[in-house]
Amino acid sequence: MKKISAIVFSAFILVSSALCAFAAAPDEIAALKGTTLYVYNWGEYISDGADDTLDVNKAFEEKYGINVVYDTFDNNEVMYSKLKSGGVSYDVVIPSDYMVQRMIKEGMLEKLDFSNIPNFEKYIPEKYLNPSYDPKNEYSVPYTVGMVGLIYNSAMVDGAPDSWSALWDKQYAGQILMFNNPRDAFGIAQNLLGMDYNTESEMSWKLAAELLKEQKQVTPVYVNDEIFLKMETGEAAFGAYYAGDFLTMKDNNPDLEFVYPKEGTNYFVDAMCVLKGSQNKLAAELYINFLLEPDVALANAEYICYASPHTAVYTNPEYTYYGNEILYPEDGKFKTQSYLNLSPETLELMSSLWDDVKNHNIDEGGSNYDFFFADGELGATAGGDVLTPEGTKYLVYILAFAAICIAYIIFRYVRKKIRENA
Repeated sequence: MKKISAIVFSAFILVSSALCAFAAAPDEIAALKGTTLYVYNWGEYISDGADDTLDVNKAFEEKYGINVVYDTFDNNEVMYSKLKSGGVSYDVVIPSDYMVQRMIKEGMLEKLDFSNIPNFEKYIPEKYLNPSYDPKNEYSVPYTVGMVGLIYNSAMVDGAPDSWSALWDKQYAGQILMFNNPRDAFGIAQNLLGMDYNTESEMSWKLAAELLKEQKQVTPVYVNDEIFLKMETGEAAFGAYYAGDFLTMKDNNPDLEFVYPKEGTNYFVDAMCVLKGSQNKLAAELYINFLLEPDVALANAEYICYASPHTAVYTNPEYTYYGNEILYPEDGKFKTQSYLNLSPETLELMSSLWDDVKNHNIDEGGSNYDFFFADGELGATAGGDVLTPEGTKYLVYILAFAAICIAYIIFRYVRKKIRENA
């Protein structure tokens, strides 16, 4: 059922053309015919006509006569680096929340003229307005929402896992897939360590990096979209990825299952934006509005399987994933946190530590695996936050150092008073 047929949609185009009310004059829109719109999006992230689904870009071209050049990226960091390097020019880009925040701060995005995106007010509910990454709703429109979880092959795994620690389980060495991007990889380690994803503590990031280095004990394979083939063909027992992509994988391998680990997970929003200096900004806004048309939004939600922030989609009983507990879990059922933009210093630190992790050789310099995984599992505090033996060791060092500093300050103060009274 994951399709909205082109025949049904062609009728929709004829009707919707008369219903949309834009600030731009009809002659301004007509003048866009023959121009080109450059779009940069995640891979596998739009209904493209495969298996008789709606070809969204083709439908947009037919409606407005605007040519669409569509490129894809694997993760936010790759997208950001390509845009920063120059030599490429896009109009529409769809980054994740924390990257939207960073791009706003660095002046990489244009403010949107929402009078050319009337579907935003019609179909995006209040819960998605004024988000932390775009608090004034000036630069972005939500496209999809979701959470990261643990995918496992029930035919290869003993029992049902409930913890991110499964990705460090030596029993499955050589059969574990890990994110090939620093923010999500560090996020998983930070979950296990009970840390804030957005901490600016150098010690915390270094500790998370040490935990990621210990994962080399199970020879993880770092992946982005390669995870689809590896999980679907039974090449791997475990993989960390996005909930929506799990549903696509399960269609091709019924043995695959999914869990939100008990330590918590990342909640994210991917949003549509217009890049600074766009050569076709009005067309970009028309494109964003087009993606918010109910039938287009439904076609995308059916095809890419991510949760939709669009009211006409998630309230539609005909929607394949209507009420799906993986995509639309009960609010508060799982511990979640969102990524925020980090300071330049912390971003540089994260990048450097990620290089260290990727280049780490487990045979060099010994291992701290037993510090992290005493008896095979991370220990938990009474409050439910994770505190590993390695974390305890670092904490003791910090407290001891602080005690020495306090003792020295007291000593100096007492000595000064003795001299004054002499």
